[in-house]
Amino acid sequence: GNNGGLISIAFGWSMAVFVAVFMVADISGAHLSPAVSIGLAAAGKFPWEQVPAYVLAQMLGAMLGATLVWLVYRPHLNASKEPAAQLACFCTAPSIRNAKENFLSEAVATFIFMLAVLKLTKPSASMGSFDALPVALLVLAIGLSLGGPTGYAINPARDLGPRIMHALLPIQGKRGSDWSYAWIPVAAPIAGALLAAWASLYL
Repeated sequence: GNNGGLISIAFGWSMAVFVAVFMVADISGAHLSPAVSIGLAAAGKFPWEQVPAYVLAQMLGAMLGATLVWLVYRPHLNASKEPAAQLACFCTAPSIRNAKENFLSEAVATFIFMLAVLKLTKPSASMGSFDALPVALLVLAIGLSLGGPTGYAINPARDLGPRIMHALLPIQGKRGSDWSYAWIPVAAPIAGALLAAWASLYL
């Protein structure tokens, strides 16, 4: 809700991830993020030749989700007099704009997430149908601890897909989609995931 703060945002995202992972884990392995697919491939746990198709599906899913948000909240988005708030319904933005620090924040958050995911993919760590729970708790922990500086995209598709839809959809009073920042929530999570894949070889 409006003025809900970081805690409500973190809980909302973690529950969304829980439902998504629970629903598709047995279909696709619950790859919701290009960073995860790339990180798993770099760690030798997923075939590289399948990565492009997965990334395409992740982007299309993110764009469809953003379109559904627009359809449900269209009257509210059109009534809003705050372009920044409209954009925030679709993608992330840093609280303090500093490319180097913003990149570091996203990379560190994704590194932690990916390192844990690599641990959770081991057969000995499986919880069966409850595998979605530790992933959701991980997203919650990252959101509460590292979400403040950038809004913790930690997923290139989660940010880029909705940002594209913000640019394309007819929203009254909207301004630009902040493309000058858009590369950070794409590149930094991938960098963090690759670093985690490398670190997992020694941990």
